[in-house]
Amino acid sequence: MCKMKDVKVGIKDMNFTAKRGKIVATLTDGRIIIVPVSFFPDIKNLSVKQREEWMVLDDQYFTFEHLTRIYSVVDLMKLS
Repeated sequence: MCKMKDVKVGIKDMNFTAKRGKIVATLTDGRIIIVPVSFFPDIKNLSVKQREEWMVLDDQYFTFEHLTRIYSVVDLMKLS
């Protein structure tokens, strides 16, 4: 089981429009992770405009203006 303290990489950038139906995350080590937005139903339910209102917190987490849930880089990497 991976714990957050074991994760040494953070989120550098995110894009929700580069690939339709996908979350494209650029990590601080240069890797790019592409995951289906359908893996995150509450993000999928956001409008395109609302998806543009994302923010990275402490390099490890991300959320949106219109969501109360906070996701982590581990969620993107599917290591949890």
